Amino acid sequence: MNARVARIAAPLAVGLLFVLGWDLLVRLERMPSYVLPGPLLVAETLWRDGPSLLGSLLVTLRITLAALAAAVVLGGALAILFTQSRLLELSLFPYAVILQVTPIVAIAPLIIIWLKDRVFLSLLVCAWIVAFFPIVANTSLGLNSADRNLVDLFRLYGASRWQMLRYLRLPTALPYFLTGLRISGGLALIGAVVAEFVAGTGGTDTGLASRILEAGYRLQMPRLFAALLLLAATGIAIFAVLSWLSQRLISHWHESVLPPEE
Repeated sequence: MNARVARIAAPLAVGLLFVLGWDLLVRLERMPSYVLPGPLLVAETLWRDGPSLLGSLLVTLRITLAALAAAVVLGGALAILFTQSRLLELSLFPYAVILQVTPIVAIAPLIIIWLKDRVFLSLLVCAWIVAFFPIVANTSLGLNSADRNLVDLFRLYGASRWQMLRYLRLPTALPYFLTGLRISGGLALIGAVVAEFVAGTGGTDTGLASRILEAGYRLQMPRLFAALLLLAATGIAIFAVLSWLSQRLISHWHESVLPPEE
């Protein structure tokens, strides 16, 4: 079987088996829809309530993309600064670790209170905190992974710090940065959803997490599952786009994506 066909067919087959097993379980156990709705009912609900759920998804997606962009800019800049100053890295990196290991559900209420009525900004900060660390950690690792012999060669020829960064460290760090970017893409979506859960924002301009909470309170499990399906599909789409971007940027030269030799 062709490798490209297998890459698509294998997960589709597993997904189909999962859906069939899910439908069979619901039918055999005669589960009520408020406990576990069947896949057909979820699909019907998604088709019926799709416009309203998609509107909420766009709100969540806007927060996700803004948080990811902020993580890329601030995380990448901080990683470069760490490379230029060992003292700065030793001083600030532990606080980046603290942000990573602190549960966002614990600090999100504080952020929402501090930022008062700026709901979008508070949700953005919460999602950014979750997405920030993989960019910093992976990019810092990549910048410090430049070949020592090449570093010595650059110094021998009198290369400036900027030249060494531009022509050696940044190309070396690119695959590491792209790996962190793929991780942060999913984490930004998770952070946005968790922040919406904590904020409990209401009204028409609300994210998908609010729709999930609303459906749970009303025991509208088909609608809840439809919203979860949209979130999962969005996460897969984000990962797929970032993976495609990685392929485009490094497919011609990096060993991790070159085809195996026969």
